[in-house]
Parts: sequence; C-alpha cells; structure tokens
Amino acid sequence: MQLRELAHSRTGDKGDTLNVSVICRDLRDYLHLREHVTAERVHAHLRDVVHGDVTRFEMPEICALNFVLRHALGGGVTRSLALDAHGKSLGSALLSLDVPVPLRAD
Repeated sequence: MQLRELAHSRTGDKGDTLNVSVICRDLRDYLHLREHVTAERVHAHLRDVVHGDVTRFEMPEICALNFVLRHALGGGVTRSLALDAHGKSLGSALLSLDVPVPLRAD
C-alpha cells in the first residue's frame, strides 16, 4: 500500500533545505509508520532530487514524523529555476512510498 493511505504531509522550505512532515490519519498507525518510514527509505525514495542528508524527527505526541531533506531544492527558492522551487510536490512524491499494510485489530 502507499503511504498516502495512512498519512498526509505538509512541507516547508528554507533555502535549499526542505521539511516534510508525515502525519498519521489514524493514531493507531504511528508505530507502524515509525518502523517503516525511515530516513534511509525516504532518502532512497527521493534520491533523484535529494542530494544531501535526510534526518528524521519523531513527534509521538501528534503521531507524526518530520523529515529534514538537505540539498533538495536545486539551490533554493531564490536561486533556482526548478519547477517545484518550494518542494510542495515532494510531499506528494513521498506519499507514494510503499509500506506494508498495518496489522491491527479494528
């Protein structure tokens, strides 16, 4: 299944650094996503765009993961003619990541 079935995202940018938050739709899926949506998987999934480090921050209080992607915006909003200068479509691209179906008793 795709990550978008379990979460939604928000993005923000600062220079050439992109911030992508992955927020669980159902709080019961947080531990599952924490296990399967790692910084390494995010970096591999977006490897054609992200040319620096990916750091993951866990926010269990709000059942979200926050990723900081360095060198992801082609130099930054004011220095790049890239089509997606603010990185908004990268949030959607990340949500196409394949994750296992969570096992939970509903």
